[in-house]
Amino acid sequence: DFDSKKKRKVAEIYQALNSDPIDVAALRRMAISEGGLLTDEIRCKVWPKLLSVNTDDLPPLPGKELREDNKDYQQVLLDVRRSLRRFPPGMPDDQREGLQEELIDIILHILQRNPQLHYYQGYHDIVVTFLLVVGDRLATALVEKLSTHHLRDFMDPTMDNTKHILNYLMPIIDQVNPEVHDFMQSAEVGTIFALSWLITWFGHVLSDFRHVVRLYDFFLACHPLMPIYFAAVIVLYREQEVLDCECDMASVHHLLSQIPQDLPYETLISRAGDLFVQFPPSELAREAAQQQAERTAASTFKDFELASVQQRPDTVLRQRFRERLRGEERTKSILTKPRTNRFVKLAVMGLTVALGAAALAVVKSALEWAPKFELQIFP
Repeated sequence: DFDSKKKRKVAEIYQALNSDPIDVAALRRMAISEGGLLTDEIRCKVWPKLLSVNTDDLPPLPGKELREDNKDYQQVLLDVRRSLRRFPPGMPDDQREGLQEELIDIILHILQRNPQLHYYQGYHDIVVTFLLVVGDRLATALVEKLSTHHLRDFMDPTMDNTKHILNYLMPIIDQVNPEVHDFMQSAEVGTIFALSWLITWFGHVLSDFRHVVRLYDFFLACHPLMPIYFAAVIVLYREQEVLDCECDMASVHHLLSQIPQDLPYETLISRAGDLFVQFPPSELAREAAQQQAERTAASTFKDFELASVQQRPDTVLRQRFRERLRGEERTKSILTKPRTNRFVKLAVMGLTVALGAAALAVVKSALEWAPKFELQIFP
């Protein structure tokens, strides 16, 4: 029964919040598992814990003086003015306009406090999600932490690190479905179709706010690379559409850039978590890397982890995946479609990782990052 399951989950979330110390590992499990955190009221309490933000010491609200002589103000203003669709339909104009003003101030405040961060178009799509869920003051603190960790690669002066993250997409697809991978390679479609998905955490491309915040629950509880795994499972879910498409760049790009709104989100979230465990970033990086990176969000994720208490999303995912493997022998055939001896070998290696034999590689995946791949998708 849905209502009874929901009540049990709410009780478990509040039990984790009220424990001493707060059981952040349990909160991560709740955010990842079916339904996520359920309500915005709960998100206001749990999101700060997932980001290790002290809600008792929030920064003061920014003042309007931030707009004077600010190099980003005009671009932020233009983007925020274009963000009408990100607000709930039917919201009174004066209320929406007030929120847009708050949105501008939050963004400028974070940029002023962190001069190493550079604004990018799409950043406001993430900030507005937090603003609508938790309000301006808490949103400022949460997005600032997020910007200096999970989103940092997107906020570099160049797009180099963003390109490198996008380059993980094709290796993930190749591990699961070489046929789709080879088709996309033949079409020379690249991965630009997924750029807006990645840099806005899908906030820009999904019209239903419920789906957006459900994904934010998931991403906040996981490794910084989880959005690219979710992008991969969307492509894999659309396997037949892709293979039925004309094998040319324009046709495949057009198909993939039009993201369906009726996706089975819970199923895809589960698959993304499973694939992260089965094919962790460290394994993909070793296959495709040309050199090690030193300046990416994933490379500093361990520091972020150490600053948090009991925050181990990789462990949560491994435990859940292990339980699934015990109950479903067919998981191997679902997640992997062997076509060559090489691929069968990789599938077995992936399952070994999931079962814990290479757990160290999973835990250290945040530190083993490759900024450059042989697969070049940008000129």
